[in-house]
Amino acid sequence: MLDIKDIKNRKEYYETCFKKRNYEADLDAMITLYDQMIAIKQEQEALLAKKNKGAKEFEKCKRSGADTTTLQAELRQNTQKIAELTEKYNKIKGEYEKIYFALPNIVVDDTPAGGKENNVVIRAFKEKPTFDFKPKSHIELCKDLKLIDYERATKIAGEGNWIYTGLGARLEWAILNFCIDEHLADGFEFRLLPHILKYDCGFGAGQFPKFANEDYFIDKRFLPNNFLLPTAETALVNLHRGEILKEEELPKKYFAYTPCFRIEAGSNRPDERGMIRGHQFNKVEMVEFVTPEDNERAWDELLGKAERIVQKLGLHYRLTKLAGGDYAQGMAKTWDIEIYIPSMDRYTEVSSVSTALNYQGRRTNTRFVRKDGTKDFVYTLNASGIATSRIFPAILEQYQNEDGSVTVPDCLVPYLGMKILKNNEN
Repeated sequence: MLDIKDIKNRKEYYETCFKKRNYEADLDAMITLYDQMIAIKQEQEALLAKKNKGAKEFEKCKRSGADTTTLQAELRQNTQKIAELTEKYNKIKGEYEKIYFALPNIVVDDTPAGGKENNVVIRAFKEKPTFDFKPKSHIELCKDLKLIDYERATKIAGEGNWIYTGLGARLEWAILNFCIDEHLADGFEFRLLPHILKYDCGFGAGQFPKFANEDYFIDKRFLPNNFLLPTAETALVNLHRGEILKEEELPKKYFAYTPCFRIEAGSNRPDERGMIRGHQFNKVEMVEFVTPEDNERAWDELLGKAERIVQKLGLHYRLTKLAGGDYAQGMAKTWDIEIYIPSMDRYTEVSSVSTALNYQGRRTNTRFVRKDGTKDFVYTLNASGIATSRIFPAILEQYQNEDGSVTVPDCLVPYLGMKILKNNEN
């Protein structure tokens, strides 16, 4: 959420930011509605003061036995006028909030304008893997090594789902445990979160109301306006909603493991079959609450942590600066870590490192009090560390061997207890 007073004072700046995001908003209409709301509020307060004064005079006249007919008429008239203004205010407020709550965040100055076609590759880690044999896709490897059961997953849950089996389940759990240990070692606090959240969490994270149709909502007969968690960020940034933290408590660093549920996933495109897109996937997510002055330090920390995880796994990836039109609604800056999938010959995101500045802090009303007594909204940052549904196939494809086996990255061997994944039936 943005500061409406700042929007009024720097309208051109906000229009420039929104243009970079390919977002159109009628700020003039919104400002006009806001000014109308302020004017109505002022008129209401004046009438209420007049009504209260009249009520005191009415009681005084009543006690003295004086005629109260005129005072009663004025009180009824003021009461009716206040009610009419309240109705008018609520109507205008609804129109105002429809525009205001849908506004995306601003963007940092060096954000490229436009959509994903304008994303900029910053750097890459390692070279693209090459093979002196015909490599298999992760789908073939999963079937041959009996790591994933796609058929039974489709039978019990439908398209866009999978079941980890045997060594596949153990490999998935090894990746998660590796990530958890990495974050614990860096002093981040572990949270296991509810997987069903209140609507306010989606609003606070900046995902609602605009993208509410992309999440799974619970039947209103049981939990009205509750939905399945799409990412742990949605819960983590709401942990301190409505609280005033002390400056010395910051930064607060959290991470969580959760399954994630998203309606927009599950594409049937040939290059997205398997595990690349799904209705449910596992992810470890990091979030930091910081002061505005600490934003850059936290950004560097989260980016470094997310990159180190993929580097320790020994996987080729590239780091990409996103253009404004490719940002999530609440983010002011995002860089993606994109893993290479050989069978698709393309890169796919496994971690987004983002700062929301104070956008989420405003929406969740999470503030901190400085040592001088002044209060300010917290800044929030997040990064995946890491989304396993794309790391898993990347490991299989980048580490595959000619005999159909897969070499396990060194960092996962202590968790998995083996160096080679192979089909012992062959």
